[in-house]
Amino acid sequence: MRLLHLGNVVIDLVLTVGDLPVRGGDVIASSTTATPGGGFNVMAAAVRLGLPTLYAGAHGTGPFGTQARNAMQTAGINWLHPAREDVDTGFVVTLVDSTGERTFVTCPGAEATLTGDELPEPADDDLVYLSGYSLLHDSNRAALLPWLAKLADHVQVFFDPGPLVAEIPDHALQAVLARADWWSSNAAEATSLTGLSDPAEAAHAVRRRAGRAGVLVRTGAGGCLVAVRGQGVTQVDGFAVPAVDLNGAGDAHSGAFLAGIAEGKEPVEAARRANAAAALAVTRRGPATAPTRDELEAYLRGL
Repeated sequence: MRLLHLGNVVIDLVLTVGDLPVRGGDVIASSTTATPGGGFNVMAAAVRLGLPTLYAGAHGTGPFGTQARNAMQTAGINWLHPAREDVDTGFVVTLVDSTGERTFVTCPGAEATLTGDELPEPADDDLVYLSGYSLLHDSNRAALLPWLAKLADHVQVFFDPGPLVAEIPDHALQAVLARADWWSSNAAEATSLTGLSDPAEAAHAVRRRAGRAGVLVRTGAGGCLVAVRGQGVTQVDGFAVPAVDLNGAGDAHSGAFLAGIAEGKEPVEAARRANAAAALAVTRRGPATAPTRDELEAYLRGL
């Protein structure tokens, strides 16, 4: 089994600050790093847990594109397409405050230029990952929606809408909801879609709207909620850890959940392992800090 990732690899410019500046203000960062992020975080998490992964998104020519490919090569992630010759990979300015919370500003690049003729034919046992960010880019959206509609019914599709879910065109969101096998979002994103502030109610509402999809709603340190057809909403508890950086926690969760599903684990058990992977990730600084299989197993054995 393989993860076919159709999201977006970007470079995260991560600035650690005490507090976010007020509008028109300024703060001095205590540290700054430039590291691959976005879709890279999910893929790195999946590979570290033993799930072979192919990046089928676009990437650019320039310093950011080179950094992204070097990181994928080091992580053991393969990519499908050659680099775009006329544009670099995009970047995200990420502000991490004293609580570990992160705030983003995204500048799209080559990853926003995917076309329909570049999309591969999935293998029968592929897991397909789609990102809400892709649906915000005109070229990617025009390529992905017809491709998605033609997918064989047995190909599993995992969708993470991302924080800009409210800005995804409604027809695109409906098309993905109708085909996705898994929806995974944090509680704020579920609320943005449903208007319901209670995470369990929001998870149930997304499950009703999503047709065939199971639903994960991540609730931070609380763990996550799993809503599967015919089984209601199940609370899967999280793990208490000293968090230092929440950046990439949701991506670690997604990669670990997909690795668990690929191994044939039941959704609740896959979600428990994903909670543990996310907990370990937030104890380390940086966006791509998901644990290896050995680290995850050791952590779970020690509980």
